[in-house]
Amino acid sequence: MSFPPSAALVIGAGDATGGAIARRFAREGLTACVVRRSADKLGPLVAAIESSGGKARAFGVDARDEEAVVTLVDEIEEDVGPIDAYVFNIGANVPSSILDETARKYFKVWEMACMAGFLTAREVAKRMVVRERGTMLFTGATASLRGSVNFAAFAGAKHALRALAQSMARELGPRGIHVGHVIVDGAIDTAFIRTQFPERYALKDSDGILNPDHIADSYWYLHSQPRDAWTFELDLRPWIERW
Repeated sequence: MSFPPSAALVIGAGDATGGAIARRFAREGLTACVVRRSADKLGPLVAAIESSGGKARAFGVDARDEEAVVTLVDEIEEDVGPIDAYVFNIGANVPSSILDETARKYFKVWEMACMAGFLTAREVAKRMVVRERGTMLFTGATASLRGSVNFAAFAGAKHALRALAQSMARELGPRGIHVGHVIVDGAIDTAFIRTQFPERYALKDSDGILNPDHIADSYWYLHSQPRDAWTFELDLRPWIERW
């Protein structure tokens, strides 16, 4: 059975993991629909994908805005193609002591890391169930499994996102939708790690931090799995990581 050209929607297509995932799916022939709050910041990523022969579209959308999310999904489905792969990759890690945490910041972290996941996933799922196919992947973290010192807000949001993914997997799996959750446990090769944690970044030469392209390979692997052997949760970490 053949299908029309499809799209890969990446919510939180940053300069590292999200961008690498978009490039990986574009390399396989999907149109990468990349989303950040500011579309201007997506220019280099779109250019890189197109220069490699892929297709990409940039969208500036606040994923916490329900109306904007509905419009986004409608536009992609009508103008680009059916969304065959969805990736939610917003981080929102803002450490703080519980003694100093504010209600405003705690709520904002939850909005970005969980509520936005619900809004975007719901709209995509509505389209996928009609076609009875599609992959929905959520990026988790160490905080998805346990709360650490100064990570109460982030851990709360990531725990909730994991629960969302679990519930969706149980509901949508029997309807042909593969829902997965990827726990990325460790430092990633990003500008933030390079500037803020130079000693950790120095481990790059010994494969001690995660390569975004290798993370992206795992997302494509999940998308490519036959439905008789779907993985719900996959954890990725450098060989030297303690866990």
